[in-house]
Amino acid sequence: MPGANEPPLSHHLVAPELREALEQFPNVDFSQGLEPYRVEFVAEMMPPLPPELEVVRREERFIPGPSGAPDVRILIYVPPDMPAGKRPALLNIHGGGYVIGAPEQNDAANRARALILGCPIVATSYRLAPKTAFPGAVEDCYAALCWMHDNAGDLGIDPARIAISGESAGGGHAAALTLHARAKGGPAICFQLLDSPMLDDRTGSAGEPHPYCGEFAWTAEHNRFGWRSLLGMEPGGADVPDAAVPARAADLSGLPAAFVIVGSLDLFLEEDIEYARRLARAGVPVELHVIPGGYHGFGLAAGSPQVEQKNELECRALARAMGLPPS
Repeated sequence: MPGANEPPLSHHLVAPELREALEQFPNVDFSQGLEPYRVEFVAEMMPPLPPELEVVRREERFIPGPSGAPDVRILIYVPPDMPAGKRPALLNIHGGGYVIGAPEQNDAANRARALILGCPIVATSYRLAPKTAFPGAVEDCYAALCWMHDNAGDLGIDPARIAISGESAGGGHAAALTLHARAKGGPAICFQLLDSPMLDDRTGSAGEPHPYCGEFAWTAEHNRFGWRSLLGMEPGGADVPDAAVPARAADLSGLPAAFVIVGSLDLFLEEDIEYARRLARAGVPVELHVIPGGYHGFGLAAGSPQVEQKNELECRALARAMGLPPS
């Protein structure tokens, strides 16, 4: 990676339509502590809510957490005039490098998906690292999944058609949740949508780094901090428990069908491609998309053709998995 005064190596590879948004990304420096990014950061990164999305009802609830742990805060999104009968549903897990973030950061996206799909969406919080190390966060997400299944009748949802989604660390937690649910013999998950998922602690900690990936938004240094916080130990070593890292799982068979999407300049490019390859080798149906010129978090470039393509691909994949007609 270039030094502080050297030009970026990969700037010329960024898609032209995504360059303006790249300039608006804040400089995240975790060495200054996490608190500045846990409230103000989320608020600053959230664009104004479009008026057409205000018709989606949002309700906050607190549901029972794992045994001996605090309640889990969730947000429930319900579109207006939702069709009668049991509907599919989506559990969304927010990102933030395992150390920051909140369900509200996906507010507009969850409202839009609720409208497009005509189904409820549950956005869950989880305990953040380093205060809570593995497995606290995935257990919180599992509590939310179990609550959706247990209350399917009251929520008007079909428990056989619950999908999960997450971006970045949320994608990592979503992948971990499928493994956790399989190990527990827990509720069925019909589909996993992994948006630039954070899957492998060895990225940026072991092996040869990609020469053009991870220069923007989320770097190898950020990645080491996030994984160190989640694991409670140095990432990349042989002593890291396989159960804590989706990419280290030896057996991926029997997992839900998957959709994986990542930008070609994202730090997670190679680990995400590899995870998709291993899912396919394990007999799991998988759809993989690499967006040319996309960096980590390029979804913030609202209105760009890349983001419109990404949103359309994701919604179509969810609709197919949920047994809904294409929009």
